[in-house]
Amino acid sequence: MRNRKYDPDFKREAVRLVVEEKLSIRETERNLGITYGVLKGWVQKHQDFQDAAFVG
Repeated sequence: MRNRKYDPDFKREAVRLVVEEKLSIRETERNLGITYGVLKGWVQKHQDFQDAAFVG
């Protein structure tokens, strides 16, 4: 199985859906086709590093 690379803008938008729109992580992963568990890491990284989390 191949590791998929996600664009920083895609990651920011996915995290925004969880943080600002209050969608669940599981629902957002399903809607965007993200592998289970990946978005949780992105949200944690965002909480730890804010704007510097997904630099280009």
